[in-house]
Parts: sequence; C-alpha cells; structure tokens
Amino acid sequence: MAYEPYADAEYYHNTYGGVSIPADSLAKALTTASRHIDTLTFNRIVGRGFDNLTAFQQDIIKEVVCRQAEFETEHADILESVLSSYSINGVSMGFSGSSWNVHAENGVAMDQNNYALLAQTGLCCRIAG
Repeated sequence: MAYEPYADAEYYHNTYGGVSIPADSLAKALTTASRHIDTLTFNRIVGRGFDNLTAFQQDIIKEVVCRQAEFETEHADILESVLSSYSINGVSMGFSGSSWNVHAENGVAMDQNNYALLAQTGLCCRIAG
C-alpha cells in the first residue's frame, strides 16, 4: 500500500485555504511534510493509525502538514543547502539547528509556531509511549 499524506490537495485548498504551492508539486510537498511529521512524532501516528487518533489530533496534524509543506516549499533553497553558514560583504547567516523561530530535530526544520501546534497533539514527547 502506498504512503498516504495526512492532508490531500482538497483539504489543502478547501479547508486550509492554501494557495502558495504550485499544483504540480503539491502532492509531493504534502507527502514530504507528512513524512517529516512522522519523524517529529517518532512514528506514533503510523503506529496508532491516523484514524485511531482523536479528532483534535487529526485536525492539528492536517493543519501542520499544510503549514510544513508551505514552509518547506518557501524555504527549499535554504533547507537543502549543505552549508552551515556563509558570509558576504560582512553580512553572515548561520544554520546551526534550532533558533528562536525554527525548531530542528532529527534532520527536520520546522517553524517554531508550527512545532508548538504539533506538540499539542501529545505525539512529540521524547518519552516512550
């Protein structure tokens, strides 16, 4: 069975109200974001089954998938960069992991507000269970 993202194009456009991801890359963006959500939730969604989560958890996960897909699409050049920092004419930029507005964990970077929303599901806790 093929991997199904937690949010589909219909949800993205009609419920979430998304418009910024081009139609030809939307399915891939939603799938990638869903897989990154699995990483940040330690595969608890896969383990329990999405349909077995509460409606509250499902709603948050769908919204965060859409937000993450937009974040990753908008910042693709930076997220795919192999550089950890660079400097041009005295202006420098660093990518050292988590910062005040970006949460980075297990190779996944996410807007801190989106991670805080995902954490409300109770699925991001490092404690086993």
